[in-house]
Amino acid sequence: MTLDAQASPIRVAIVDDHPMVAEGIQSILESYDDISVVGTLTNGREAVDRLPVLRPDVVLMDLNMPEIGGLTATEMLLELDPDLRVLILSMHDSPEYISTALSHGAMGYVLKDVQTEEIKTAIDEVMQGNRYLCTGAKGSLEPTDGGEREPLTSREQTVLLQLAQGKSNKEVAIELDISVRTVETHRKNIKRKLGISSTAGLTRYAMEHGVLQGTGVGL
Repeated sequence: MTLDAQASPIRVAIVDDHPMVAEGIQSILESYDDISVVGTLTNGREAVDRLPVLRPDVVLMDLNMPEIGGLTATEMLLELDPDLRVLILSMHDSPEYISTALSHGAMGYVLKDVQTEEIKTAIDEVMQGNRYLCTGAKGSLEPTDGGEREPLTSREQTVLLQLAQGKSNKEVAIELDISVRTVETHRKNIKRKLGISSTAGLTRYAMEHGVLQGTGVGL
């Protein structure tokens, strides 16, 4: 392809704590004439410190990294530059990861096992101001985005409240006078119904939906 003399290459930075992954993505992107990789960083701390100087248009951001993770780094970078496009590139395909990333300001979410061309498509889309979800990410969100979600039972709501308060399965079992195995079953069903994969996600859901204040509606 021939780069338009009047168009500047899209400046892309890669933030990933796995060198082989970062190098592979860099090699892929550098095959495009309209992309310039301005830096590869290994964690969120480096991203926050160096990206204001590197001034990328798009950041490909991993989620789980040492020091500062991808979500926190995304929020901090957007505070410094609200026009920055952050595109999450992750191996995690759970609805909780995807929806949380978007709520933190990311403009897109792409799984690391996508075809090379889709990473380029994602960059082009977010550069146009559009949100981009790869096919796998869209598929993960569909069960909770469409149709009616299966409601939590009264007992599941009670267990959710206990878990959101930071109690262990054993502590919940003692509090509710049920077996630990029963708590584990409730916990599994709650996560399935809400499309949430982590305890932190359950706590966040409880806070956002008023469960911790006892005002949860429509759970």
